[in-house]
Amino acid sequence: MTGSANWPAMFEDDATIAKLLAPTQLATGEMAAGRTDGAPRSPGIYAWYFDAIPAGIDAADCHRAGDWTLLYCGISPKKPPLNGRPPSRSHVHQRLRTHFGGNAAGSTLRLTLGCLLEAEIGTILRRVGTTGRLTFTNPGEQLLDAWLHMHARVAWATHPAPWEPEKKLLASGLPLPLNINGNPCAAFTGQLSALRSAAKRRAEALPLIGDSGGPRRAVGGRR
Repeated sequence: MTGSANWPAMFEDDATIAKLLAPTQLATGEMAAGRTDGAPRSPGIYAWYFDAIPAGIDAADCHRAGDWTLLYCGISPKKPPLNGRPPSRSHVHQRLRTHFGGNAAGSTLRLTLGCLLEAEIGTILRRVGTTGRLTFTNPGEQLLDAWLHMHARVAWATHPAPWEPEKKLLASGLPLPLNINGNPCAAFTGQLSALRSAAKRRAEALPLIGDSGGPRRAVGGRR
């Protein structure tokens, strides 16, 4: 496995990925959600760094930026569908707001983290509302908000087709243990898929509850 210190050098000819691996700043949720100086309202790729590693995740070979460990990358929008449907109009700013302050039904990252952190912070997946969508309920999603506020930071880079650098990053062998889709490392994807599937099966066996997991106060106390 290539050492963490060598990962930025591998991508020095790719300015987009270099911004993620050698960030000049790691942003909090409040910073990313800023109206004037937050994450861009344009297509791009983002990297999630953590100073606390969820139980069960092997981060020994992951890339680090100071005290922060890279565990996940994501993009917005997704690659346009090939079935003629219109492409997504989502952008980095919108997607990061969902990850930091949405719920498990709208963020696979929140779903994964909540399942991993259940024993630590009490996030239990449930069927909620009138449709039975899966969230950690209002109290659980707020616990996850607080954990992300304390332990997660992000870096981003704009790109007109962000699925291209994402594919390159995942194919490079750089460990991204919280990524499932497109991740060639079965040791990571198999473990997380099984954990999430078990949480979903348990939720399906429990009664439907009315608490939807939102709306609630956003990270930093702002609506």
